[in-house]
Amino acid sequence: MTTATITSNITTASICRFFAEYASYMLGCGATCIRIDRNMERMARTIDATIDMTILPSHILITMTDNHTGETSHHSSSIARIPVNYDMNTRLSKLSWLVAEHRLDLSEAAGVFRHIIHSKPMNPWAVMGLVVLANASFCRLFGGDFNAMGIVSFATLIGYSLKNILLGRHTDIKLTFLACSFISATIGCAGHLFGLSSTADIALGTSVLYLIPGIPYINSVSDLLDGHYLCSFSRFAHATVLTACIALGLTGGILLMRLNVF
Repeated sequence: MTTATITSNITTASICRFFAEYASYMLGCGATCIRIDRNMERMARTIDATIDMTILPSHILITMTDNHTGETSHHSSSIARIPVNYDMNTRLSKLSWLVAEHRLDLSEAAGVFRHIIHSKPMNPWAVMGLVVLANASFCRLFGGDFNAMGIVSFATLIGYSLKNILLGRHTDIKLTFLACSFISATIGCAGHLFGLSSTADIALGTSVLYLIPGIPYINSVSDLLDGHYLCSFSRFAHATVLTACIALGLTGGILLMRLNVF
């Protein structure tokens, strides 16, 4: 197939804006920098253009050059503040392949992009059930008995429900993690207070695991290996702050219940 060039009805500036927004949502939903680079280069090749991307802690800067005319355009976009969403991640990556295979041009791709980012997320009740099941499974994996699994399930159910409520009201994510960790840890102390489990320590320790920001930690290592040092440090710092909030909430719950674990 022949490589297309930028036509008069699709300006370099509009395409650059699309690429900036595309990258901002890819970053927001949990993609690594190397994946974003490859997706954007794949689409840029279809119009004989070159893309340069600079990722800052809160913004992304895109420079696009039309290799045919030499025209250059710049655009910046705030990184989308959305929950990690691998379904969106996958659909956006698939979109880049549709463009690369010439099944969509960039103007059509921009419309599909809008549809993807405004799609309804997975049923929150289904997600909650899976999170509760996963955290209870962690408890069992670490040696917790069935009573401990029940405690962890209830602590996760209440904490995750609170998380959805607070984030739905646009509460600061650090305060959200602190509050959810505190509530879950307080409930997780039930095994100690009422003698409900012979593995009460495991129930308490795993009651907050659903909050651990594992994806930002993994992505920060991937970005470090790929040479995106600023983005890597930003993601690692953000994940570390959230982990500190979880630890503070856990400590607060233990102190409130006056457990002698220190």
